[in-house]
Amino acid sequence: MTPVRSVCALVAYDGTDFSGFQVQANAPRTIQGALEDGLEKLTGQFCRVHGSGRTDAGVHAHGQVILTTVAWKHSLASLCQGWNRFLPEAIVIRQVVEAPVDFHPRFSATVRTYRYTVLHPAVGVLENVRRFPLFERFVLVEKAALDVVAMNRAASLLVGEHDFATFGQPTHGESTVRRVDELRWAAESGGTIRLDSPQLQRLVLTATANGFLRRMVRNLAGTLLAVGRGQWLAEDVADVLASQDRSRSAPPVLPNGLVLERVTYSDYPHLFLEEISGVVL
Repeated sequence: MTPVRSVCALVAYDGTDFSGFQVQANAPRTIQGALEDGLEKLTGQFCRVHGSGRTDAGVHAHGQVILTTVAWKHSLASLCQGWNRFLPEAIVIRQVVEAPVDFHPRFSATVRTYRYTVLHPAVGVLENVRRFPLFERFVLVEKAALDVVAMNRAASLLVGEHDFATFGQPTHGESTVRRVDELRWAAESGGTIRLDSPQLQRLVLTATANGFLRRMVRNLAGTLLAVGRGQWLAEDVADVLASQDRSRSAPPVLPNGLVLERVTYSDYPHLFLEEISGVVL
């Protein structure tokens, strides 16, 4: 008899052509749906997949964590290899491991980390360039130089435990209070890209928190970019945070620059190989 096993997997995907992670009635193509279809083709049975987070349409992941129960008598390495054969090229299972008892990818998570990437001219303004086809799937391109110091000054006002109702919506009536551990823009080493003129610098916003509201990272990034463009002052960010008024956030940035980088489980610190060895799979 084939044993039924509870397994979790580390998943990466390019979310550009998907309607988000979660299966939805009117969304023909989702990450969850593709994972479930691939597993059904491999095993001949439907297996529900649960994720650590419901990334929006167009959002990517490097470290999405999923859980499923599957009848499988071979090695987990062969499950990973076989599953990948039936997935679209935009999705890859990085690793499959036995799920700990009572583990849930969403409710067992203690910290989540997202990255948002922007390209901008370190000085000056981009002129006569309308599109950036080599970059636009994964970054937002700003046409003028940004004030990164002001952006980080504003970001520091958002670190800590606050009610973030201004910047996102809860799911199923949850509290809007979250604890943000890190929110900072940094120029990525080796991230300078040379066009005809000027050079583009790669900026990455790292956002780490015990949880995020729906669209919270994109709204925070949009608000901080408004500061970087000189449209807002850092003090304005503190005011809109205190207002708890959703209408006062700057518009959200496009999803293409956002990646779910990592989900941390304090009770399971060595769940995946990369957390033991430090090797990026």
